[in-house]
Amino acid sequence: MFRYDHDFSGWDWFAMSAGMALFWVLVIAVGVLLFRVLSRPEGAGTPPRSVSIRPEEVLAERFARGEIDEDEYRRRLSVLSGYAEDSPRPRKV
Repeated sequence: MFRYDHDFSGWDWFAMSAGMALFWVLVIAVGVLLFRVLSRPEGAGTPPRSVSIRPEEVLAERFARGEIDEDEYRRRLSVLSGYAEDSPRPRKV
């Protein structure tokens, strides 16, 4: 008859230990991820919508801060008004 040896070798112990460690790391990682997903406030994962600022508003802010003078403001505003006539969106005057 054949004799079956039921003792573990060094590699068997290593494989069993590494497998158990990997198993528990995966269980803990899944638990942490579930906790983070379930405890997240509503809408926290969605990026904020980009607010479209009209070029005229940017120009007016620069004029208000004193970055440009009145002549440059009026010149640039007239250029922007010329572009606005070609664009399909309505102009605010």
